[in-house]
Formats: sequence, structure tokens, C-alpha cells
Amino acid sequence: MTEMEVGNGEEEVEKPESESVSETASPTPDTQLPTPDMREQGVEQPVSETVSPTPDTQPPTPDIDKELRRLSRRGFFVAGVSAIAAYGGWKWLNHAARIGDVPWPLRKVLETNEKISEAYFSPNRLSPTFPPSAITTARINGGIGLNANHDTSAWQLRVEGIDGQHPITLTLADIQSLPMRDMITEFRCIEGWSYVARWSGARLSDLMAKFPPPNGTRYVAMETPGREYYVGLDMQSAAHPQTLLAHQLNGQPLTWQHGAPLRLAIPVKYGIKNIKRVGTIRYTNVRPADFWAERGYDWYAGH
Repeated sequence: MTEMEVGNGEEEVEKPESESVSETASPTPDTQLPTPDMREQGVEQPVSETVSPTPDTQPPTPDIDKELRRLSRRGFFVAGVSAIAAYGGWKWLNHAARIGDVPWPLRKVLETNEKISEAYFSPNRLSPTFPPSAITTARINGGIGLNANHDTSAWQLRVEGIDGQHPITLTLADIQSLPMRDMITEFRCIEGWSYVARWSGARLSDLMAKFPPPNGTRYVAMETPGREYYVGLDMQSAAHPQTLLAHQLNGQPLTWQHGAPLRLAIPVKYGIKNIKRVGTIRYTNVRPADFWAERGYDWYAGH
């Protein structure tokens, strides 16, 4: 039995049943259905063929074990070279000439950091201030040069290097006679911790205005009584409006652990510069020695 296929509406062609195509057969991805234009123009429907891959056409399989062995050898070689270089660098640094108890290459890095910090510094750039609600517990840290049995009434501050004057000695009352300043700022330790505190006292710049250094003086040195602890400041930092000679912490007189009766509060520097129990202030053009700079830290210590 045969069926009749109509093409282009012109003639009927009888086809064997075996060559007929079922109208309900679903097209495969490799078979393109005829479009109306193709049927009208009598274009024969192209049929695409799918070629199954043969063993000859399969992609080559990489030798995984060989590749892993190659990478392992390379990794071992790189690790070995890196370890040797690290050991050589450590040995070189360990035997390098030292400046202030620090190998000179590391000291040069610290000096570079110092120059960057100095270039960034501005007397108009203030450390952030906070409301009283932000005040936290003042952590006790560092006791070099402090004395639990101090006698505040016997304490004196010696100021050296005053322009045209011999050294003078001041009492706590002399400091308290200067204009009182308050600030609530963040005390930052170079070790990474911090706290927010209210500092009260006199600006160091007010003291320097009353007892001025010679023009062009570059540094201010500070020491505890007996010079157990000492710091150096560049003149710009010393004259900064937030650099205080503080005698109160959070509204109360300083305790001996926090440097009674007088300490430096300088929020533009890390805590190592905030010397407690100041006994001497000296103006100088020679960069002052600094306790922690001699032990591997940055002399400038600004942030």
C-alpha cells in the first residue's frame, strides 16, 4: 500500500511505502525541519550526519602520573631555593652593622617610614575627638621610670635650652597656672590595642611660648627623673595643638601608674612617645635619644 505526496501543488507522485516519512516522527538534533520557503521552492532538505568518534579520533589522554612527578620535582626545587635564600637573607641581616640596636637595612626602612610620616604631618591635622560616652577604661601599660611611692609635692620639672636663659625649675602649680585644655582622644599602642580617654592639662606649646626655645630649634627631648625612660619629639609634633602636659585623666588627678604628677599626652603619636612622669624638658638641635627607637622601633612613631 502506498501514499500520495503533493509537492508544489503541480503533480502527484506515487512513492513506495518504505520511503515514506512519518509525519509524527520527532526531529532529531541532527535533522533540520523544512521551512515553508523550502517547501515552496522545492529545495531538498539537507541532512547532517553525526560521526561517532573512533579510537583514532579520541583526544590523547595526558600522562597524569608523569605530570604530577614533574610538578613535584619543580615544587621541591622552588621550595629548596626559597629556603636557602631566606636563610641567607636572615644570616646577612643578623651580621649586618647595627644602628641603634637594629641592623642597618631595617633602620633604613624605619627612616623611610619616618620621612613619609613627616611629609604627611600637618599641624592642622587633628587626631579624632570623641564624646564623653565613648570613654573607655584606661589600660595600664609600661612602668619604666615610675615610682609607686612618689611625692607629688617634691616633684619638679626642669626646662633646659631656653632662649637666653639658664635652665629653670617648675612645680605642678606652675603648670596648672597655664591655660587648661581638655581633649577626648584615642590612645594607640604600637602593639595594636587602644582606649579612649579624656586628658586635661596645658599645651606644650603654651609652655614653650612662655619659656621659648631659640629660633630654629628642631627637637624637644623629655626624660623621667633619673632618665630611666626618655623620648624625642620633632618640633612640629611638640607644638601641635593636641600635645598636652596632662595632669588629669578622665577628670581625676593622674595615678602613679599613669605617670603622676605630669605626663605627655600626644594622640598624633603612638603610646611609646607618651612619656609618663616627665622630669626634664630640653630644647635641642641634636636629635634626642629615644628609649624604644634604640630597641628597634621607629623614632618618629607617628600615625
